[in-house]
Amino acid sequence: MDIADASVTAKSVTLDTPIVRGSTTIETLTIRKPSAGELRGVKLQALMESDVNSIITLLPRITSPALTTGEVNSMDASDLLALGNEVIIFLLPKSVRADLEKA
Repeated sequence: MDIADASVTAKSVTLDTPIVRGSTTIETLTIRKPSAGELRGVKLQALMESDVNSIITLLPRITSPALTTGEVNSMDASDLLALGNEVIIFLLPKSVRADLEKA
């Protein structure tokens, strides 16, 4: 993904450890940029610090297929981190993303 591209509002993430839901296996999730309402009840500073509870609260609201809180709680830590990193990138101002792109 072009980090500086503010028009990107969704990102596909391939899971290291797929999630099994009944007879379905979820190997890839689409995570989308959260709206202000979807951030309700989440402290932005904690989210920007990769706070696990904040990420767990937010992911069921912005993933497709939509994950349950239980599925997020059972998720492999590396997958939680990968999804959390995408959330953080979505929340950065365009100017900061442009600086990251140069680095």
